Amino acid sequence: MTNSSVVVDRAGLWDAEALSDVAAATFPLACPPEATAGDIEIFLEQMLSGERFGEYLSDPARTVLKAVEGDEIVGYAMLVAGRPSDPDVAAQVSAGEVVELSKMYVLPGHHGSGVAAALMEAAVDTARDAGAETVWLGVNQANERARKFYAKHGFRQVGTKTFVVGSQLHSDFVFERAL
Repeated sequence: MTNSSVVVDRAGLWDAEALSDVAAATFPLACPPEATAGDIEIFLEQMLSGERFGEYLSDPARTVLKAVEGDEIVGYAMLVAGRPSDPDVAAQVSAGEVVELSKMYVLPGHHGSGVAAALMEAAVDTARDAGAETVWLGVNQANERARKFYAKHGFRQVGTKTFVVGSQLHSDFVFERAL
């Protein structure tokens, strides 16, 4: 899928390190102000390393999409098929087939350029093609920019959940969008 010069496609194992680099540049920007540098670093090492992306890319329940401009990955999205494992979150999202939009990040120099919209369109299409009736996500309550973006793309708040970064517990809103 394309949006001007951006191409969104499924990522492969060969993209693991580049995706980890994008994650390292973007994840800290989405964290709340009280997140410490040490906790962010722990999260990056444990959840967003090249090795972890290799695991994600090999997991049949996950789909990782990459946004490429020129020959550079400038953003990515990760979808996870199936009901939420957290019973509190599962009770908040709609019944039926759901897919979590687990991660969606764009490099700062590409904000406002259509990359995020192209990733969102591809993620929704991928979830729909997989038979999902609903896409859900968690977004930090302090991340107003992301919340506005998701609302603009048809998501609505349906609840709350917690999210651990390092040793800190953060509060997220749960959003969903019917397909």
